[in-house]
Amino acid sequence: MPWTPSRRDFFKSIGSLAAGAALPAAAAPAKRSATDWVELGRSGVKVTRLAFGTGTFGGRVQRELGQEQFTRLVRHAYDRGIRFFETAEAYRGMPEMLGVALKGLPRDSYRLMTKIPVNRAGNLQAALDLYRRQLQTDYIDILLIHCVRRESWPEDLVRLRDDMSEAKAKKILLAHGASCHGLLPLRRFPGNSWLDVALLRVNHDGTRMDNLEGTEYGRGDVNEATQRIAQVHKQGTGVIGMKIIGEGSFKTPEQRDASIRFVAKLGTVDAMTIGYKSPAEIDEAIERLNRHLNS
Repeated sequence: MPWTPSRRDFFKSIGSLAAGAALPAAAAPAKRSATDWVELGRSGVKVTRLAFGTGTFGGRVQRELGQEQFTRLVRHAYDRGIRFFETAEAYRGMPEMLGVALKGLPRDSYRLMTKIPVNRAGNLQAALDLYRRQLQTDYIDILLIHCVRRESWPEDLVRLRDDMSEAKAKKILLAHGASCHGLLPLRRFPGNSWLDVALLRVNHDGTRMDNLEGTEYGRGDVNEATQRIAQVHKQGTGVIGMKIIGEGSFKTPEQRDASIRFVAKLGTVDAMTIGYKSPAEIDEAIERLNRHLNS
């Protein structure tokens, strides 16, 4: 006998359709941006995903702009939403130039990262006093040991690491870590709980990346470096990528695009720093990173 819907069945089906129509459509995934604020691992420090680096060829490229042009460049980056600036004692003159360029901007609106050379071990307080004067700030957001090159760096620099931890406890700096040059020292980054932040070399073809020889401008081992980066990221250390543009070696738009895409897609690099010499380079990096974060 064929089924005939009752009046109750009819109104029940109408009600179900109406209820289904009332359900909101699934929200589209939020777009990610180069200028989003992201937390660096478990460090507690948030930075913009894209940083402004001042160390291209030891700072020479930025230094040769002169203060006035450099200030305009920094302010262009700031106005575009880049609020993370990095420098180092070794970049002669650049910490002072960066301090002048940022003068007058609200201190809580940007983050500063600088680096201390290994020969400063035993004299951290004097270094911190110098850096704060140069950068015209009361505190440093992130302080890194600059350019560790030896496999034994954790043992060699235990006093400096302890002093940095003490400065962090006093809120003179908010996070500490190291930057790396060479596969042997890089192999000591995974498993190192002292590292709040790691600044590591990464791009798509190994240009000026880490190798066993520890040479500054040699071809690096992309496979091992990215494996180590993944291990460092997994342990909760904030990872910042450097040499994204091969320190200016990637001259064509296609090379720069390939590198930014590669790093963005790794999923293990929280932020990246690039040294710029023109507003057009800043605009290009933002556009490319925006596109690849959402592709």
